[in-house]
Amino acid sequence: MGWFKRDPLQIIAFQTYGTSRKLYIKGRALEDEDIDLSKKNIYHLIINSWKRFETDEVGNAKVELKLSNGFKHQFKTDKEGYFLEKIKIVGSPIECNEEGWLAYELSFVDTELKREIQLENRFPGEMLVPSSASDFGVISDIDDTILHTGIVSLLKWRVIYNTLFKTPGKRLPLTGAAEFYHLLHRGKSGKASNPIFYVSNSPWNLYRYLEFFLRNNNFPKGPILLRSLSSFFKKPKIVNGERLSHKPHEILNILKMYPELSFILIGDSGEKDADIYLDIAQRFPDRIKAIYLRSVAHRRRMLRVKSLFTGFKTVPVLFVENSDEAIIHARAEGFIR
Repeated sequence: MGWFKRDPLQIIAFQTYGTSRKLYIKGRALEDEDIDLSKKNIYHLIINSWKRFETDEVGNAKVELKLSNGFKHQFKTDKEGYFLEKIKIVGSPIECNEEGWLAYELSFVDTELKREIQLENRFPGEMLVPSSASDFGVISDIDDTILHTGIVSLLKWRVIYNTLFKTPGKRLPLTGAAEFYHLLHRGKSGKASNPIFYVSNSPWNLYRYLEFFLRNNNFPKGPILLRSLSSFFKKPKIVNGERLSHKPHEILNILKMYPELSFILIGDSGEKDADIYLDIAQRFPDRIKAIYLRSVAHRRRMLRVKSLFTGFKTVPVLFVENSDEAIIHARAEGFIR
């Protein structure tokens, strides 16, 4: 009978960002498939890879958000189980810890679900509220920027292999990347809490996989902004009359959320990071402090990307082979200690 037992329900709260007056809450309601990312044998690896993409979502479910000060807000998930709530806070500003993280709790409201629910129907979440004293923020890609992925491999076979057949514990970060990000996080004084935002075109199915990788490799904690699997088959959204794909949409949203904050952009030369970052720098020349692009082993793509920045003097742009080069430049520019 165990084969026909239905899995208990859960709510996964994605780490997001906001302000002391605006909550920006993302997540998904799913059946709990009991994925254990610490297990390393081939059997569990294949099963976990299957479970990450064969999800059983809980669509149109009523969910309640609760803050420690007693504030409550109810909403519903969409048909795929996702939710994105933008909530204005009235009254006293919300309280965060010293690193700027606001803790909240989610729970199912629907009593008609009649299903076992994990964690006594209490699911924790966190949202980053950058300090007004931050020197700058960092917006970073993930694939081939901090994580060896193989995005420029033939037919992206390395991406598929690394994603499906390697545990996050065995995935290798680019050498020195974690150190560089910690230096940026702490800024020139060495004591700041500059926010780090990780923006990737990977699907939300890989959220916990990437969260485990970042934590396991000692990267600074920050919002991980991915996209739904169904969006891979849809045209980009039209925002203010402009058709925007996932990455530029998220980056523009961050800049809008923090109009007083400047940013450092970090990506690689393999895909579209250079095009996106160039466009952002041209739109917001006074808010982009520097662009770092990791060089990839693909001559034609490198030539194309470098040609984009020919004669571009508005923002410092550095193509780096390794993190040491980026650290030297960032220190000379006064970004880090």
